[in-house]
Amino acid sequence: MAYARVFSSSYSYSYSYSYVSFNKVQPKQLQKSKGLSFLLGNPKINQNKQIHIFMEMQRDSGSATKDHSAIKVPHVLTVAGSDSGAGAGIQADLKACAARGVYCSTVITAVTAQNTVGVQDVDIVPEDFVAKQLKSVLSDMQVDVVKTGMLPSIGIVKVLCQSLREFPVQGLVVDPVMVSTSGDVLAGPSILTCFREDLLPMADIVTPNLKEASALLGQKLETVSDMRSAAKLLHKLGPRNVLLKGGDLPHSSDAIDIFFDGENIFELRSSRIKTRNTHGTGCTLASCIAAELAKGSSMLQAVKAAKSFVETALDYSKDIVIGNGPQGPFDHLLKLKRNIYKSSRQGGFDPNDLFLYAVTDSGMNRKWGRSISEAVKAAIEGGATIIQLREKDIETCDFLDAAKSCLEICRSHGVPFLINDRIDVALACDADGVHVGQSDMPAHMARALLGPEKIIGVSCKTPEQAEQAWIDGADYIGSGGVYPTNTKANNRTIGLEGLKAVCLSSKLPVVAIGGIGISNANSVMALDVPNLKGVAVVSALFDKECVQTETRKLHSVLVEATSMGE
Repeated sequence: MAYARVFSSSYSYSYSYSYVSFNKVQPKQLQKSKGLSFLLGNPKINQNKQIHIFMEMQRDSGSATKDHSAIKVPHVLTVAGSDSGAGAGIQADLKACAARGVYCSTVITAVTAQNTVGVQDVDIVPEDFVAKQLKSVLSDMQVDVVKTGMLPSIGIVKVLCQSLREFPVQGLVVDPVMVSTSGDVLAGPSILTCFREDLLPMADIVTPNLKEASALLGQKLETVSDMRSAAKLLHKLGPRNVLLKGGDLPHSSDAIDIFFDGENIFELRSSRIKTRNTHGTGCTLASCIAAELAKGSSMLQAVKAAKSFVETALDYSKDIVIGNGPQGPFDHLLKLKRNIYKSSRQGGFDPNDLFLYAVTDSGMNRKWGRSISEAVKAAIEGGATIIQLREKDIETCDFLDAAKSCLEICRSHGVPFLINDRIDVALACDADGVHVGQSDMPAHMARALLGPEKIIGVSCKTPEQAEQAWIDGADYIGSGGVYPTNTKANNRTIGLEGLKAVCLSSKLPVVAIGGIGISNANSVMALDVPNLKGVAVVSALFDKECVQTETRKLHSVLVEATSMGE
C-alpha cells in the first residue's frame, strides 16, 4: 500500500560491492543483526539455460512424490492489509509473488474499504487473531521471507516481532506503510517509535517512499542529495539495506531511487512511465524483492529484478482503465489486455485457420523493398488466414519489435499470429502461439511454458513424428516439404504420397508446406483427406512484387480446389 512509482532501466553506483553468503538466521542472530546476506548471482539466464532448468525440474518432479523434501518451494509470507479494490495490499502481494513464481501465504492485519478514489474506511484485525494467523503459518509452512505492509497498531508490530523471534526466517522485507500516494493515512504517528525501536533492527531491507522516510526521520526530503543522506540515516536505525523510493521527488523528470547497503550507495534511475495506474507499486516492489530473496538472489540483484518487473508491468498496463478515480491498479500477470483486443482465438484453436498459412521471409521482403509489417498486412488483406513470423538471422530485440508490430496488425484483423521456434519471443509479445521443428524445443515443453490456451504447431515428415506431436499436446502439424524449396537448406521432400501418409495417420489437423504455390496448390488439396486443412507458403507470396495480389490469387485457387472436393 505504499504507492510510489518505481522503475529500473539503468544503474549508477559509487562503489563496488562484495560477495557475501546466504545463511539461515537463528533466533538470536535475527534479534541482533541488521538482516541477512544473499549470494550475488547472474540475473541473466539465456534460453538454453532456461530449457535446461525446465528439463531438470521435469526430471526431479518424478521423485517428488516419493520424497516430499525433493523440491523446496520458495515461500513468502506477507503480513499486510486487505485492499477491497485489489490494487494494493495483500492482493497485490499475492499477484506479485505468483508472477515471480513464488508461493505466498498471508496474514491479514486490517481490512480496508478502498477503490481507485481512495480509502473510505479501515477495520483493524484484533492483535490476538493476527498472532494466531502468524503462528499457524510460521509453525508449519517453512517460510523463507516475510514481507510486511500495513501494520496499523503498536500491538500488531510487537506481535509480529515476537513471532519472528519464535519462528525465525531467512529474510525480512519491511515496507513501512503509513500514507498512501492518494494521501490516506494508514498508520498513525504513534507507531513510528515502535518501527524504529523494534521492527527496523530486524529488517534485511526497508523500502520507504519519500513521505514514509520523512515520517521516520522527521525531516523533509526534496532532492537526490537529501535522499542519499536519508538512506544513510535510515540505515542507522537498524536495517541491513535501505531502498528509498523517489517516485514522488519534486522537479525530477526521472524516477530516481537510492539503494544503500551500509557501505555503498547505488542510484537507480529511469524515465517515468506516464500512467494513472500506479496503485500498489510499493506493495508490489517489496513483494517482488521478497520473492527474489526467497529464490536465493542477492539483495541488490533482488532489488534490480523487482524494479524491472514493476517497470514492465506499468508499461504494459499504462492504458488500461479500471475504476473512475485518479489512481488505478496495474496488471501483474500481463494478461488483461488479451481480452481487450479483437481475438482470433475465441472458442480455442480453429483448424480452418490453417487454410492459407503465410510464413514470412525477411530476405524476400528486403529484396522487394518492404517492411515486415507491410508484408504481413498485405498478406492478410489478400486472404491469409494465419501468419507465422519466421526470422532466422536477426537480433532478439529486433525480432521482438517486429513481432509486436505484426501482432498488432493480426489482432486488428482477427488473424492468429505465431512465432517460428522462439518460445521466448512468443512469450514476450504475447503471440497466439509457436511453430516448432523436430530439432527445436519439444512440443510438451513448449506447452508447459506457454500454457493451455496457446497454439502449438510441429513440423513432421513421418507418421511416427505426427503421432508424437499428438502425444506432446500439439494443436496441428505442418507436413513437408511436399516439393523442393529454396527457403530451407537440405530439406528432404516427402512428395504427395508422403503427405497423404502423414495425414491419414495423424490425429491432428495438417497444413502442407514446401514448394507450394498457385501452380500446384490444387494438386495438394486434391488429396482429399479430411484433416488436410490448407497450405503454408513462403516464396509464393513474399518473393513477389505484390504480396496482396499473389495472396488473393492463391486464396482463389484454394477455394476452388476445396469446392471441387465437396
